[in-house]
Order: sequence, then structure tokens, then C-alpha cells
Amino acid sequence: MLVGTNFADDAGVYKLSDDLALVATVDFFTPIVDDPHAFGLIAAANALSDIYAMGGQPLFAMNIVGFPRDRLPLEVLTQILSGGCEKATEAGICIIGGHSIDDPEPKYGLAVIGKVQPDRVVRNVGARPGDHLFLTKPLGSGIVTTAIKRGLATPGLIERVTNLMATLNRAAGEAMQVVQPSAATDVTGFGLLGHLWEMASGSGVGAIVQVDHVPVLSEAWEFASQDVVPGGTRRNLSYLADKVVWGPGVDEIDRLVLSDAQTSGGLLVAVPAERAAAFREALVHLGTPAAAEIGSIVEGDRLVVEKASQVVG
Repeated sequence: MLVGTNFADDAGVYKLSDDLALVATVDFFTPIVDDPHAFGLIAAANALSDIYAMGGQPLFAMNIVGFPRDRLPLEVLTQILSGGCEKATEAGICIIGGHSIDDPEPKYGLAVIGKVQPDRVVRNVGARPGDHLFLTKPLGSGIVTTAIKRGLATPGLIERVTNLMATLNRAAGEAMQVVQPSAATDVTGFGLLGHLWEMASGSGVGAIVQVDHVPVLSEAWEFASQDVVPGGTRRNLSYLADKVVWGPGVDEIDRLVLSDAQTSGGLLVAVPAERAAAFREALVHLGTPAAAEIGSIVEGDRLVVEKASQVVG
């Protein structure tokens, strides 16, 4: 076993030979959008992200299903599974089976097996002072999906956030292969700062994040100011209370957005300074939703969040 439960890594890694290791992960959740097919797309993309975050390539997957067969028509399940299959096909893999149970609330996700070279495993620990931090998708999906549940989101916004969450992190994973980063993780339920804290604390370092440089869905700012925020986001912010130093001008809305519980978010990647330009170029060339340099790894034991406009010198 190369990677297990010692740290908060995204997947487990098991070495088979000197040049081959298996990467294994599982992820599933309840619907966050109304459209069953879109739910399947998002859930599959989310599960596959763990493989990409570890520097791996997915090989195959298996469905995990909970479904209320006496309360919803089976056509709904068909659409969910169709979405998952479509996303798996896009990733270049097959879904080779799975398991389902009768469940009062629908649930769907994948167990995914991938491969990686043992000496090219990317963990969420190993970040070093001087590394540049990159984010490959904008934040705000948790806030926007809460707005969807409350009937506040426009059809156009629903389509945009659905497409964003359903976007594979494959391109970001390919960009990591160009530079071999120090550390990486995908941004999901713990929010940007929660996952950055896992990376920094596990690596024995601190980090600086500049709010102005973090990509965010524009509507998320307005919804957050109206208290349209998921409970998980507020729990994340509360957990970070003694772990983050908030700079001048970083208000409550900034803090909520940076702590927003994401679904199928982007990759957060720490890259050595001498490879940062090449990584940014690779992200842009491969067409990731964002290619944002949002801060850096520093000495210390805290996260510092600041606004670039407030930094002197």
C-alpha cells in the first residue's frame, strides 16, 4: 500500500509492480439538481476527480445506487445511470457493473479504479514553501445549488453550474503530468480553504490565498450576501476559525465563498515556482474552466487570506 488512511488523500494507491499501481476511490451523494440525467453526469464526474487528483488515469468504474423503487418511476433511475454512463464514456472508461439497494432517498455515484506509475503519485501532502497555488474551476457551486433548491436560480444559471460540475478534471490532471506538482487535491465538500488546510497541515506548511485572484461564479457573491448558503459551508467556516488569519477587507461574504462546500469542484494544485508558468500554459492550452493562480505555500502553520488590493509593499 503506497497511500492509505494516514492523511486525507483523495484515493488509495496499491503498488502492483515497479511501474504500475492501482488507484481506488468511491464517491456518491443525493441529488443536487432536479434533472436525473444531469445528476448522473455530475455524480460520475465528481467520483472520477479523485483519480485525476492523484495523478492517475481511470480504468473502469462500478455504479453505486440507492433508489426508492416504490416512490419514483424506474425511468428516473434509467436517466441517472445514462448520465453516469455518458460521463464515463467521455472519460474513456467502461462501467462494468455495480450494486443497488431500495432506499427512501435517491443516491448515486461510482467506485472507480485507475492506474498510476508508483513514482508519479500525486498526494495532497508534499507542498513546499515557494510553491504556487492554482485552482482549475471557479467556486460557488454549493451556494448556487442551494439557490436552485430555493427556486432562486435562473434557467441560464442552472445550466451553467450544471455544466461546470459535470466537467471532468481530466484536462487538469493532464496538465499536472506536464509539471509533476508538489501536491494536489480536488475541491469538494470541505470548500477551498478546508481542502487547502488539509494540504497545508499535512505538509507542515502554511499558505496565503488572495481573494481577488480566486475565480468565483458571479452570482454566488449576491446569493451569499442574501444568506443563500448551504449548511455545510457554514460548518466549514466554523471549523476554520482557529486555522485562518483573515486580512484587512476580507469580509463575511468572502469567507463564506472561500469556504463554500463544492460538488465536483476543480483541482487545487501546488506547483514549484520554476514550473508555475508551464503549468498555467498547460491549463490554458487544455481548456480547463479556470487556470487561476490564487496564492502560494509559505512557512508557518496557518492559512492567511488577504485581498491583493490591501497588501502594502
